[in-house]
Amino acid sequence: MKAKPFNILISFLLFCLSSLSLAATLIPASPQLAASAYILLDANSGKVLVENNPDERVPPASLTKMMTSYIAVEEIQRGNISLDDEVLVSEKAWRMPGSRMFIEVGKKVKVEDLLRGIIIQSGNDASVAMAEHVAGSEAGFADLMNQYVSELGMSNTHFMNATGLPHEEHYASARDLAILAEHTIVDHPDFYGIYSEKVFKYNGIEQPNRNRLLWRDSTVDGLKTGHTNEAGYCLVASAEKDGMRLISVVLGTRSEEARARETQKLLNYGFRYFETLSLYEAGAELTRNRIWKGVQDQVSLGIIDDIVITVPRGSRKEVKANLEVDTIIEAPIQQGQELGLLKIDLNGETLVEKPLVALKPVEEAGFFARLWDAIKLFFIGLFGD
Repeated sequence: MKAKPFNILISFLLFCLSSLSLAATLIPASPQLAASAYILLDANSGKVLVENNPDERVPPASLTKMMTSYIAVEEIQRGNISLDDEVLVSEKAWRMPGSRMFIEVGKKVKVEDLLRGIIIQSGNDASVAMAEHVAGSEAGFADLMNQYVSELGMSNTHFMNATGLPHEEHYASARDLAILAEHTIVDHPDFYGIYSEKVFKYNGIEQPNRNRLLWRDSTVDGLKTGHTNEAGYCLVASAEKDGMRLISVVLGTRSEEARARETQKLLNYGFRYFETLSLYEAGAELTRNRIWKGVQDQVSLGIIDDIVITVPRGSRKEVKANLEVDTIIEAPIQQGQELGLLKIDLNGETLVEKPLVALKPVEEAGFFARLWDAIKLFFIGLFGD
C-alpha cells in the first residue's frame, strides 16, 4: 500500500520540527584550554559552565591585587579612608620590585591614584602603600585579607602579602578568584568601572592596562592580569552581553597572548551556547492559597531571593515551574514563614529549589471564626474538600 502524500508531508514536517528542537539544545564539548586551571561561570545565576582543576591551590601572582583593591574600596565605602586621603610613601613601598606605579619615597599620593595604580598598572609599590595606609603594615593588611577570604567563602585561598609576589603560603584557586571577581562587580558597582580603563598616567609615566581583551572585545570590562615565573600568565576577566554576565579565570598559561586567547575561548563558548533567564523577582506574588482560622482567607506566597538560571540556548520553552504548597495552612502566619516549595525543572532535571514563603503576616481570627473553620476542617478531613 502506498503512503498518502498528505501523510508523508506531515511526517516530514514533524521530523523537521523535532530536528530543529533537538538542534536548539545541542551543545559541543567545552573547550580544552592550554592552562593549568580555569573556570567559567554565569555571574547572575552562579552556574558553572566550564571548569578544570577549579579548586587547585596555585600561586595567584598579581591577581592578588583584586583582594587588595577590594579591601581598599570596602574601607572607602565604610568611611574609614577617603579617595582624597594623601598617603605618605614609605621606603618599603618605594623599593618594591616588579611592576610599579613609580611613586616616590617621602611623597604623598592620593588614595584614588593608588587605586588606579593597583588595578590598571598592577603596581606592587601602590599595593604596599595602600596596605600600609589601611592596616598600618603589609603584614597587618595580609591578616585583614585572610579575614575577607573567610568571609567570602574562598576555601582554597591564603594571602601573605598585598602584591602576589611569590611565597609558599600564598595561594588561591580559580573558583575562589571567580568568587572574588563576582563580589567586586556586585559589591562595588561605583568602582568597578576602573577595571575597564585602558591606560593610567602617573608621575609623567603612562602605562596600559595589561588586559588585552579590553582592546579586542567590547563586551569585556575587567578585571585583572597576573604573572610570575611560578604562576605563569593568568587572567581574570568579565564580560557582559545581552544581559548575561560571564566571569572567567584562566591560570598558568605560557604568555600574555595565550592568556588572552584562552580566555576568549571560554567567553565565546559561554555566550554562544548558554543564556541567562530571570524568572522571578524577590517579593513577587507567585500564588495565593486558602488560609484557615485567620482574619483573612487568603495568604500571598512568593520567594525571598530573585531566581535567575542559566540554560542552553533554545531550551527556555522547556523550563517548567512547579509549586508545592502545604495542604492545610492555618493562622497565625509570620511574614517569611515557609509554606511550600518552588521547583524549576529542565527536561526532568531540577535546576532550582526555593522555599515558598508568606509575603505578609496573617493574624489569627476571633474565637467563633476559628471555631467555624475548625468545624469545616473536620468535615473536610472526613469527606475531602
